[in-house]
Amino acid sequence: MTETIINLETVNPIEFFGVNNGKLDILKKKFPLLKILSRGTQIKLSGAPEQIEEARDKIELLVQYLERNGHMSENYLEQILGGDDEKTVDNFMDRNPNDVLVFGPNGKTVRARTANQKMMVNACDKNDIVFAIGPAGTGKTYTAVALAVRALKNKVVKKIILTRPAVEAGESLGFLPGDLKEKIDPYLRPLYDALDDMIPADKLGYYMSTRTIEIAPLAYMRGRTLDNAFIILDEAQNTNDLQIKMFLTRIGPNAKAIITGDPSQIDLPKNQQSGLFKATRILRNIDGIAHIELDEEDVVRHRLVKSIIKAYNRHDEAQAQEKAPGQADAPKK
Repeated sequence: MTETIINLETVNPIEFFGVNNGKLDILKKKFPLLKILSRGTQIKLSGAPEQIEEARDKIELLVQYLERNGHMSENYLEQILGGDDEKTVDNFMDRNPNDVLVFGPNGKTVRARTANQKMMVNACDKNDIVFAIGPAGTGKTYTAVALAVRALKNKVVKKIILTRPAVEAGESLGFLPGDLKEKIDPYLRPLYDALDDMIPADKLGYYMSTRTIEIAPLAYMRGRTLDNAFIILDEAQNTNDLQIKMFLTRIGPNAKAIITGDPSQIDLPKNQQSGLFKATRILRNIDGIAHIELDEEDVVRHRLVKSIIKAYNRHDEAQAQEKAPGQADAPKK
């Protein structure tokens, strides 16, 4: 008798085993000569080697389906188990395009919710660098972190690096209490919050302690080569020209990067220009670099946030139109 253990860490165990192990019972009926046990996020198979091999192939198809779709009915389960090859599962996958990125703690699913968020996911799959530009609340950072966690779980990369410029948004770092880490952590809090939704606390603590996941201010990236990593530069509108160029030239040959920014929330001093605008302009036609623009239709916060963004946009447009005639009539020197 042979034994083997299959890990199911990339899928929701409840979806795989079913309520009250209903789907597991269907799997057991398909392979009556095997002893099949569930242990948390693992499934243990005991029996003849040829039976185990056949069951393993079917389980891999089930996992592929759940990774791409997030949910599987018992009817689909039976049809996948009854199919002879991968075409069976592919037919279902084509009808149910994947939007589940990560299964978080307690079975929570993290998915791309809007059309532009889905474009962001597709762009990341096809390119090594993605610029995601849009207003607050459109899920830029959250989707980017989910893509990074997915890549780590699928062993596409060995580590995640999350960074953002530590620009004082109305406060001076020098007047804040604590050491440098304690001063900077509040500016990195949105990144921690996103990770909390996607990785169990104990595993996240382990990843942080082993530096598998690293969160640091942008200045700490200088001089490094960031390889075999998924790197996110958040709040890129608060970088100057030299900083964003420094970041982009740190990226190693086996790395992916997402740069997010909101042009309406620049916290730089008035005498400094954001480097994000120049970067998006001059890098727009380079193969392997994608540009995704999100707008108020992608807002996933409170229903009023979308209306607030629209109101501010109308106000800014009206002000720009009022200034334009005055500028045109100004006397030439």
